[in-house]
Amino acid sequence: MNGYFDDDGNELNPDLIPKPNLCLSCKKNEDPNEEILCNLNRLDQRDENEFKCFAYEQI
Repeated sequence: MNGYFDDDGNELNPDLIPKPNLCLSCKKNEDPNEEILCNLNRLDQRDENEFKCFAYEQI
């Protein structure tokens, strides 16, 4: 099985989670080596009011 899953085994599609503005201005936004970590961070915070990323690096 490949992909992202929640604790109940439901598959999560990171393409359906909009990228926060913070991600769009990050050096790591298009870095394939960071894609998994970025997707996990976005998926984890998908229901939060404020997005936080401690790996953010401004362009």
